[in-house]
Amino acid sequence: MVIPRESAAKKLISVVQLGTIDCATGLCLQQRLVELRKEGRIGDVLLLLEHTPVITLGRNAKSKNILASPELLAQRGVEVFECDRGGDVTFHGPGQIVGYPIFDLRGFATSDGKRKTLGAIEYVRKLEEVLIRTCVDFGVSANPIPGLTGVWTAGPCRGGSSTRPDGAEPRPHTEQQTAKIAAIGVHISRAVTSHGFALNVNTDLSYFDLIVPCGLESKPVTSMAKELGKQLPLQEVARSISRNFSVVFDRQILWLESLDTLLSETIGVPMRPPAELRKIHGDDDTTWA
Repeated sequence: MVIPRESAAKKLISVVQLGTIDCATGLCLQQRLVELRKEGRIGDVLLLLEHTPVITLGRNAKSKNILASPELLAQRGVEVFECDRGGDVTFHGPGQIVGYPIFDLRGFATSDGKRKTLGAIEYVRKLEEVLIRTCVDFGVSANPIPGLTGVWTAGPCRGGSSTRPDGAEPRPHTEQQTAKIAAIGVHISRAVTSHGFALNVNTDLSYFDLIVPCGLESKPVTSMAKELGKQLPLQEVARSISRNFSVVFDRQILWLESLDTLLSETIGVPMRPPAELRKIHGDDDTTWA
């Protein structure tokens, strides 16, 4: 029996690992894929990538939470972008796995099975669960904090510089202070998601001293490498993330070799070169974080 393509697509999450790309390219790519997902021309997609150093400001961001001067940002090669995700200020850069799920939430049942559409809050809780499971896979204890978005771990806070770029007193911390290991900020338009999460794996945490991460003055940032005292292979962490998406979202995972494979006629979408995708912008509707 031949299974209709659309029926099969609803049971899959296609994963594409893009390597390192700049933020502008990532934003344009997401916009185009969201359009295609709304049109039903592709199934649910998870993009995994690293960004070149960039500070992003969500819809709720306050400019005062960027502590570094424009000159210092330029010296360190850090771009600044405003985007339509929820949340405040955060940093993306090498050694951090960024995930952009392009999901139609109308195809995912709620945890109680009573509805076929995930709400924004439950979707974010599922992203947190994926990241918590991934941390645990590598021996890092992590958990959510009620009232806050993201994933946190309690342990010795040993990294980061002792001074702030604005000359103010360093942010206080104790030996056993909760530290943020993954940030989440999403955008949802007509039930289709974009943006997503950033998991600090081997990230240079000194970049976070340039900002007040997520607007939380007293909460430091950590990474898997810092917690474990060693660097981790990003590919192994990416595989763990995909496995946990499979479990938490109850979907099979299909790894694709490239973006071209996703857009090829075998998936049902005419081939478009990645360079063209960079030039295409779409509309947005609503944001949640």
